[in-house]
Amino acid sequence: MKKIHIGLLPRIIIAILLGIAVGHFFPASLVRIFVTFNGIFSEFLNFSIPLIILGLVTVAIADIGKGAGKMLLVTALIAYGATLFSGFLSYFTGATLFPSLIEPGRPLEEISEAQGILPFFSISIPPLMNVMTSLILAFTLGLGLATLHSDSLKNAARDFQEIIVRMISAVILPLLPLYIFGIFLNMTHSGQVFSILMVFIKIIGVIFVLHVFLLIFQYCIAALFVQRNPFKLLTRMLPAYFTALGTQSSAATIPVTLEQTKKNGVSADIAGFVIPLCATIHLSGSTLKIVACALALMIMQGMPFDFSLFSGFIFMLGITMIAAPGVPGGAIMASLGILQSMLGFDESAQALMIALYIAMDSFGTACNVTGDGAIALIIDKIMGKEKK
Repeated sequence: MKKIHIGLLPRIIIAILLGIAVGHFFPASLVRIFVTFNGIFSEFLNFSIPLIILGLVTVAIADIGKGAGKMLLVTALIAYGATLFSGFLSYFTGATLFPSLIEPGRPLEEISEAQGILPFFSISIPPLMNVMTSLILAFTLGLGLATLHSDSLKNAARDFQEIIVRMISAVILPLLPLYIFGIFLNMTHSGQVFSILMVFIKIIGVIFVLHVFLLIFQYCIAALFVQRNPFKLLTRMLPAYFTALGTQSSAATIPVTLEQTKKNGVSADIAGFVIPLCATIHLSGSTLKIVACALALMIMQGMPFDFSLFSGFIFMLGITMIAAPGVPGGAIMASLGILQSMLGFDESAQALMIALYIAMDSFGTACNVTGDGAIALIIDKIMGKEKK
């Protein structure tokens, strides 16, 4: 018999619905079982975060740094600039709209304490290093590997990266639905789930509108360079957009994105360079989602969300996004470290961030890959002028 495969998004949705459904009648003793699991899993997650940063960021920086040529530098700068723009667009929009849409409540960590739901036991798994140490070490190793002529240490770094990617795809992501089930079970049992769900609905609506605006803006900028109709350019990229909706993977959508970019008039050489590179380093849609979700959860908990705090977070997030692995939910896993260290997110807030992000993962990926076509148009125009 053929094995039925259920994707990560459906499993997350099922976990949320089940947690809400059974939370109304589960006895406290059963809730404690899942609270115990969540405590252990969150410890493992905290242990893994510095390793995820070290394993992914090191190789990402080494791969970008070893590339030669002005085209690489220009593409990287434009992609990073586009990512920063989406982050600040998300922050200013959220800071304007969310306070009137979201009612501040109690911190998420107080939900279980209010009802006395404590784990049966706890296990402490201290991380090997803190997040900032891991980031600095990853930058140092990545830049150093980019200049080395020997491949032995680079191969070791790639092997470590492969271990981390397998840990994410084989351990963390499969257990996430159970973890999120426990979070929503506890919130339902504590009577807090309705306010959380209302926040989810409002955030998703705002982010979807922002995604549409961002794509139109990106193609309007590209149209200024190539002197063509931005809506025709964007319409021609819709096959890539809808392919990404189905695959939830920038890498899997590269062949379609490449073909549609060529149909927009980009030369084959430029498209063949820019599209695969931007599939890794350009994550405007993902950054937009993470900033909006983080801002909404901070408002909900009554935490400060001033511009100086978020500006540093957005600049660091743009760099961290480069290291996001090519699996569904990979971007949010790569960003957990700075969510924890820079915004002060605890395990409950991280779990909600993961659930919110994955609920919109396909739309963020579609925004990323469609925006790659706009960057390719700009690069094609810049490099074409230089050749002349």
